[in-house]
Amino acid sequence: MEPNGLDGRGREAKIGWWVTGVSGFFLVSFFLAPLTLEAGTVQDLSARANAFDYANDEGWGSNGNTPIPPHEHDGQEHIHGDLAWTDLNPYAAFIYGFGDVNCHQKHERSWEVNNNQLPVCTRDVGIFMGMFLGGLFFTRRGWNRWTVRDTCLSLIPDQWLHTTYQRNRRTMVWFGVGMLLCAPLVFDGFLQLLTSYESTNLKRVLTGIPFGLGLGVLTCAMFAARAEAFAGAGQVLLPGNASFVLAKQVPQESE
Repeated sequence: MEPNGLDGRGREAKIGWWVTGVSGFFLVSFFLAPLTLEAGTVQDLSARANAFDYANDEGWGSNGNTPIPPHEHDGQEHIHGDLAWTDLNPYAAFIYGFGDVNCHQKHERSWEVNNNQLPVCTRDVGIFMGMFLGGLFFTRRGWNRWTVRDTCLSLIPDQWLHTTYQRNRRTMVWFGVGMLLCAPLVFDGFLQLLTSYESTNLKRVLTGIPFGLGLGVLTCAMFAARAEAFAGAGQVLLPGNASFVLAKQVPQESE
C-alpha cells in the first residue's frame, strides 16, 4: 500500500512524466530552434508579452516590425528586430510563435545561440527549467491525497508534516511554501520595475527556477488529485495519523 492509502501510484507518475516531457520539450527547443535557422536570422527582438508581434512582416501580428518614430529612438527611425516566424521552418515557427505570444522577447534579457536570439527571455528559460524539475520530482514522490493542496504537500516528507496535519495548518503551510517559491522572482522583478536596479540574465534564470518548480508541482497536483479514486475520505492516509472528516449538512427544521 502506498503512503496515501491506495495500492499504486501509476497515474501520478504518468502525470509527472507528461509535465516533465512537455516542459522539457520546450526547454530544449528554446535552444534547438535557433540552430535550425541561418545565423543572424533572429536578432534585436523587443515586443509585448501575451500578444503576437512577429507573426508577419506587415499587417496583423507585425507590431514588433513597426518602425519606432525618430523622437522615440535617439532622433533616428529604428526597427526592433526583423522577423516573420510564419516564414520559418515549421518547427522554428512553432517555437518562435510560442515565444512571441508568451514573452516580451527583449533582446537585452535574452541569450543567443547560433547568432540568433532565443524565442524567450532568460526568465522564461528558468521557469521552464523549474517546471521540468517539478514534474520530475512529482514522478518520484507525488501522491494523490484527495485535494490539490494535500497532493502538493505529499512531496514534503511525511515526518516533517506531523504537526501541520495534527493542528490542521495545511493551508498555511501550502500557501507559505508557494509564496517562498515565488518570492525570488517577485522580488527581483518588482525591484527592477520600481527602482534603478537592473537584474542580470543569470539572476533571471535562478529566480525563475523556483517559481517554475512550484508551477510544475501545482500543475501535476491539479491533474493527480482525484477524490473518486478513494472509497471514502477515511481511506486517505495523511501524515501524523490525521484523517479527513467530511462535514455533514444538518437539515434545518421548517417552521
